[in-house]
Amino acid sequence: MCGLSGEINFDGKPADAGALQRMTDTLAPRGPDGSGIILRGPVGFGHRRLSVIDLSEKSQQPMADSELGLTGVFNGCIYNYPELRAELEAEGYRFFSTGDTEVVLKAWRAWGDRCVERFHGMFAFVIHERDSGRTVMARDRFGIKPLYVAEAGQRLRFASTLPALLAAGDVDRSIDPVGLHHYMSFHAVVPPPHTILNGVKKFPPATIRVIEPDGSRRDRVYWRPEFTRGPDDEARSFEEWRDLVLDSLRVAVRRRMVADVPVGVLLSGGVDSSLVVGLLAELGQKDLMTFSVGFEAANGEKGDEFVWSDLIARHYGTNHHQIFVPHDRLMEALPGTIGAMSEPMVSYDNVGFYLLSQEVSKHIRVVQSGQGADEVFAGYHWYPPMTDGSDPVETYAQAFFDRSHETLSKQLNPQWLADTDVSRALVEAHFARPGATTPVDKALRLDSQVMLVDDPVKRVDNMTMAFGLEARVPFLDHELVELAARIPPQHKLSHGGKGVLKEAARKVIPAEVIDRKKGYFPVPALKYIQGPYLEMVRDTLTSQVARERGLFQTGYLDALFADPTGHMTPLHGSELWQAALLEMWLQTHGV
Repeated sequence: MCGLSGEINFDGKPADAGALQRMTDTLAPRGPDGSGIILRGPVGFGHRRLSVIDLSEKSQQPMADSELGLTGVFNGCIYNYPELRAELEAEGYRFFSTGDTEVVLKAWRAWGDRCVERFHGMFAFVIHERDSGRTVMARDRFGIKPLYVAEAGQRLRFASTLPALLAAGDVDRSIDPVGLHHYMSFHAVVPPPHTILNGVKKFPPATIRVIEPDGSRRDRVYWRPEFTRGPDDEARSFEEWRDLVLDSLRVAVRRRMVADVPVGVLLSGGVDSSLVVGLLAELGQKDLMTFSVGFEAANGEKGDEFVWSDLIARHYGTNHHQIFVPHDRLMEALPGTIGAMSEPMVSYDNVGFYLLSQEVSKHIRVVQSGQGADEVFAGYHWYPPMTDGSDPVETYAQAFFDRSHETLSKQLNPQWLADTDVSRALVEAHFARPGATTPVDKALRLDSQVMLVDDPVKRVDNMTMAFGLEARVPFLDHELVELAARIPPQHKLSHGGKGVLKEAARKVIPAEVIDRKKGYFPVPALKYIQGPYLEMVRDTLTSQVARERGLFQTGYLDALFADPTGHMTPLHGSELWQAALLEMWLQTHGV
């Protein structure tokens, strides 16, 4: 886990050392254990290191392999790197380190763009070939590790965060109306290649790009589960699926134990993170550290789920840390939370993960987390209605979208409104792709491949890496997801959602955690904006900078201020918080 950056000039001009240093310095929280920069004519790479595997200087980055003529920067973890290393050694490759970064370099030389298909893990990497002048960029199947790109003229820059590219300078900071439309429609999810800014693009997940010295390029999407099933899958019993899921999840959790430092768990008290704790205990991990966070109640809504996380911690005898956040600490943490966001994200639990990561980083460097289970095993409330919908896109939009294009036209000022309903068009295009023959499969494929990437996955990466903490997500093991995609929808939707996963969990963890009402990461003070929080968002949205930018119609803002708790999206998000968070992010990052 680290932060990477770089610049490539296709006109032969030397890479800008100052810009590279600014990008690398901005990434310092992601990599507190070391930094490095390499300049090679028109190509420059920068890196900040978090030492998790091979703690020696031999794995420092940027890594140059003079024998192969390769220089690379890598962020993430390849869980099966020992097995790949053994294969490469058998083919005659010699290693000078014991980490996974060198495995990535040699795998590229040995297997070309097929190397990514061999990797089990989370990763973003960029490799430059000395002899050919070619550059390769790649990102893992779920985009767990981020990668942003900014191009201007004959220059390409890349970095692990959007703010790092802003620090380099010479970036078009104007608002992208398409990105804004997605932000307002998908509760802040902006699918690639867009971001909220015109001058920065997201490198897509599950993609490998080869860039020639003249700037020409070719992309290949190397993984795309289709959510289809054969006759044997249809005939398999619920119990068989349950056992297959449990076996696959055991493998996924075990894979993510690889590290030269201890591994803990972010424990919410829900089924997913509790199951991870149970499986780690089953696998024999000793002195397991677990961490939970809760918030002060507001508007009569409880702000923690400690009763459930405490139950799991007691059951497995973990070294448990419970973090309670009163209102004043929550307010103090908001600027840091927003500063840690690569893109504006409205989910209330951003601040929860931020404060949790701050505490966890004092004790440990690597954690496993339960993100992804709902999108993979159908845990959300909008999946059951999909079974009966004659118009799957409309059914999905009614349950998932924050607002329609027509409503948005009455909230955004005209110059910021996309010409067409680009968000609905995106869903229509995904639903029309081959495979995923049932509406439920279509929704699960979209959520696991798009919505998950730029909400829960990005949130966890941004907030944990703000404190140099590596988070691993076993529910996004690609083999587990491929298995889940083949499970008939009725088995996933049973038992109120996630049926097959819940029954697998019943073989591992206490039933009380499984049978309770589904919970979320509650931060009620940001859901019901009152008192100092209302003053804060009002100040932000009525500031001179916000007025000059003019994103939102005055009448819309007046309505929000008149009834701050009365304007909620279908997914129970605050419209006022959504508008304010966007403006706060833009101002925080100098846009």
